[in-house]
Amino acid sequence: MTFFSRIAAAALAALVGTAAFAAPTMDDPVALEAFVDGVVEPLMKNNNSPSGVVAIAKDGELIFAKGYGYQDIDSGKAVDPYTTLFRPGSVSKLFTWVSVMQLVEQGKLDLDTDVNEYLDSVEIPDTFDEPITLRHIMTHTAGFEDGALGYLIIDDPERAVPLKEAMSKYRQERVNPPGKQTAYSNYATALAGLIVANVSGESFEDYVHNHIFEPLGMSNATFEEPLPAELADKMATSYAFENGDYVEKPFEIVASFGPAGGQSASATDMVRFAQAILNGGELDGQRILSEATVREQLSDQFSHDERLMGMGLGFYATDLEGHRVMGHGGDTQWFHSYLGIDAENGLAFFVSFAATGGRIPRSSLTPALYAEYFPRQDAMPEPPADFATRAGRYAGDYGFWRSNFSKIEKSLGLSGGVKVYPVDNELVVAFSGKAKRYVEIEENLFRESNPGASMVPGISPRQIAFQEDGAGNITGFVMDGLPFMSLRRLATYETAGFNFMLLGLSLLVFALVLLKRFYQRERIRKLPAADRSAIRAATWCAAANWIVVIAGVVTISAVQDRLFSEVPGLFKAWLVLPILAAVAGAWLLVKLFAVWRGSLLEGAWARIRYLGVTLCGLFMIWFYWFWNILGFQYLA
Repeated sequence: MTFFSRIAAAALAALVGTAAFAAPTMDDPVALEAFVDGVVEPLMKNNNSPSGVVAIAKDGELIFAKGYGYQDIDSGKAVDPYTTLFRPGSVSKLFTWVSVMQLVEQGKLDLDTDVNEYLDSVEIPDTFDEPITLRHIMTHTAGFEDGALGYLIIDDPERAVPLKEAMSKYRQERVNPPGKQTAYSNYATALAGLIVANVSGESFEDYVHNHIFEPLGMSNATFEEPLPAELADKMATSYAFENGDYVEKPFEIVASFGPAGGQSASATDMVRFAQAILNGGELDGQRILSEATVREQLSDQFSHDERLMGMGLGFYATDLEGHRVMGHGGDTQWFHSYLGIDAENGLAFFVSFAATGGRIPRSSLTPALYAEYFPRQDAMPEPPADFATRAGRYAGDYGFWRSNFSKIEKSLGLSGGVKVYPVDNELVVAFSGKAKRYVEIEENLFRESNPGASMVPGISPRQIAFQEDGAGNITGFVMDGLPFMSLRRLATYETAGFNFMLLGLSLLVFALVLLKRFYQRERIRKLPAADRSAIRAATWCAAANWIVVIAGVVTISAVQDRLFSEVPGLFKAWLVLPILAAVAGAWLLVKLFAVWRGSLLEGAWARIRYLGVTLCGLFMIWFYWFWNILGFQYLA
């Protein structure tokens, strides 16, 4: 029975009062393998993912471990789930959080102490009255902005900066008081890793090896970058799919932010870690945490709305068919992973898939697994008849608090917004070109009405809850499955619609200026010198801004795959152009005063048109300034 037919059957059973059907169990290994193969293999093929791995333990036993595709395509070496290393990405953070809690158990760290007490090479500024604590960091409520451009994931180990130096060099600005909004932070996690190193007296890599990997028998796991010699030959090769073929990519170096995502590990080793957490901190007689600490770490520590699943201490909760699964997802450029721990069903599992297309099987397998073996059986909600009278208060544009505000990466917000609008007595939430529909079920709480739809792979929240201020104004919302990334309501001037509308209008006006200058060049030559000077200023401003846009498109197309690892010289050269365009716009403003003061050009209408061109030039200056494109605003 397929997922959708089972949903229909369950709904019918609820309507007629019959008993619900019985879901299959995981006891049959042949059936389990057939199911996983049936999900994974077509998704890998259709999305150009060359390698993947799945490992599942239930009730203390490893019941499934299988590799898919090739560890190395050229040699034809197949993936081995026991030995082939994948990059878990941010799943690595779980090892940082366990390390912190080990030191808390020893009395060496306190979750509610100002983190500056544990730092010596970097000081977190007192931007807000309340200091940042490890509890804030572990619940992603520290209030840092996000940053990555040119330094988060690099491909040259010689450019890696030691953790202590990186936390100072790449320090992120504080944009929210701690404990107020969730905003996922690689920087904060790496800061926690530095604290582990400072307090323990060991390097972070050595600490995790000595106190987690070794006790748990994780012999195919490391935070070392590049890989140590004994593990280098076990690493799944990084690939991108380009021009119809797989192209090998360099091993990714996350060393400067290693505690946030620098791990390499086999699937079965990752499941051993998950089993230890599921067992209350112990595996095969080796204990890494006390049961009380594990309970605290997996219990809800922060949520914007108690009706949604929230944050534990580093682990976050996901609603999978009504089951509370604690774990973490992770992405590097070339690997996409998820680790889950389900205490109710005795499950511990890890999945990882390679290349950009690996996001699809990574994000699809776990929901499919739960739909098959642990399906939810509740009816779809009915929209309230009077919802249209209050739908407008939710409509608008929203942006993730996990954003950059002080550097050029702020401009990424132009393409990362979420739009909410009412349709047919429901709310539509649109993101990245896709949308889901939601029905109001309680005040400020909405449930999906089309569970088969997702906004992007991995983002298909069942419920969303809106936040409001003391005056009853909607200020943001949070989604099930993303308790670490709340959203804020955007002002009009921050929205993509506003910016792209005025950007398009300005470029159209500039194009008309350039066309007029070309087709009327003979007539313009005969104008008085003052008139020609004014027209020249408008022409230069129009040309400069068009050059910025055209050169920007070419530059980003040429260097986009490298922007995580470096800020290329071509990109730096392009950043000179907005400065020149801003100067041209300022000169145009000066000429505007001369035009009106001296009654230049051919009448009032011509001067009004000149005013319009100047306003477009001023908008472009504001645009470059507001989105931090004006100047060399990056950390790398």
